[in-house]
Amino acid sequence: MKKIFAATLLMAGLSIVSVNTFAQSESRDDVIKQIEAKRAELSVLEKKILVPSEEDRTTYAEFLKQPDTGLIRLMPREVYDNVLAVRGGGSYYSFSNLTHEYGRGSEIGLEQGFLKVGFAGANYGMLINLGDIPLEQVNAEVPGVGFLTAYSAVKEEPQARIESRRFSEGTTIDGVPFINRQRAQVNTTYVVRSIEYSGPDVLVAFRVLRKDRDGSLIILWKLLKSYPITDLVRQN
Repeated sequence: MKKIFAATLLMAGLSIVSVNTFAQSESRDDVIKQIEAKRAELSVLEKKILVPSEEDRTTYAEFLKQPDTGLIRLMPREVYDNVLAVRGGGSYYSFSNLTHEYGRGSEIGLEQGFLKVGFAGANYGMLINLGDIPLEQVNAEVPGVGFLTAYSAVKEEPQARIESRRFSEGTTIDGVPFINRQRAQVNTTYVVRSIEYSGPDVLVAFRVLRKDRDGSLIILWKLLKSYPITDLVRQN
């Protein structure tokens, strides 16, 4: 009799555990669905934060009719990296992939008041400040732009590291300073060459139009040239 009673209690206990487990499983599924829904809502809200104003888009509508042009907002990383869900907090942008998501193809960034290029591994790049000139006037005849246009990405990893260090420290060529970061200034035009091994290699001219109260920059840009992909030859 005792054995039957004990077995009955065991079966009842297992039934309760089974019901609780099912309830917990169902609850977890519901929570996951809620998380997915919230993320979708957050994505919509973040897009509103990242896009320039309608007024900006209207002002530069004629320029934006040209191919390979765009208008973006770049967020200061030190403020938004842990606020926005997008990786990098909207402080990076890829002119190649047209996304703020930090990762392969990220070609410009904003942090502590500086624009920067070259973010991972042996990838590197350089920036020049052209001053207050219109984007339409940027071409290979402008001092410094010719060098960036003709520059060939090195293929050997040791040389890539050397070039990365050279442009990190800054170098002057024909009187023009080249470096991988420049202080962000309003009403100023820049040219960036961003080299990512086994990925995009681009030359882009962009102009900082405005700085908003939250530190974000409104940037108008134009792709000047895309280069063939370069694969890095690593040492054995």
